[in-house]
Amino acid sequence: MMGERGQAVTLEAIIGGLVLLASVLFALQMTAVTPLSASTSSQHIENQLDATADGVLATAAADGSLERTVLFFNESAGTFIDPSYQGYYAGEPPDTAFGRTLEQTFDERGIAYNLYVTYDYGGDDRTRRVIYRGQPSDNAIRSTTALTLTDDTPLYNHSDADGIADPRPVNVSSTDGFYMEDQSTSGLYNVVTVEVVVWRI
Repeated sequence: MMGERGQAVTLEAIIGGLVLLASVLFALQMTAVTPLSASTSSQHIENQLDATADGVLATAAADGSLERTVLFFNESAGTFIDPSYQGYYAGEPPDTAFGRTLEQTFDERGIAYNLYVTYDYGGDDRTRRVIYRGQPSDNAIRSTTALTLTDDTPLYNHSDADGIADPRPVNVSSTDGFYMEDQSTSGLYNVVTVEVVVWRI
């Protein structure tokens, strides 16, 4: 009897172990691995996004398309040109070379992005939304660059934001309708920080 009881206990232990192992395997299969899961793969994706955002911003700053987007502004209305929502772009990006670069680089890959401009206003930093697609995720990538605007920097409209036509004869210092203000009497108008924030949807 003792031998049969020992065999029964051993068999129960083996069955219990198999049930526990099956439960663990089932739980692992049910755990979803998302693009935001901590893994080598997701870190690699974030590194790629970081490099892409830096490259897009640096290229646009060098060729002038970033400045033309920041200055794509209707001083009479006090908003960017044809904004989609409350003075900024919530759906389509601005109809500028840089706006189309953002669309081609990120929209087609299912990546969301915001674009902000921070500038000095009476000694305080103010931030204005240029493009806003919603609240970034915790894994969002941020890239910034600085632009220096002088008193004779012009505003732009539809046709000249691509650098095809001459800028409008309205300079940032000759209008009260622009969202920044002159911070110097030496010809320097303002130094702005442009930030692009990107994240996977």
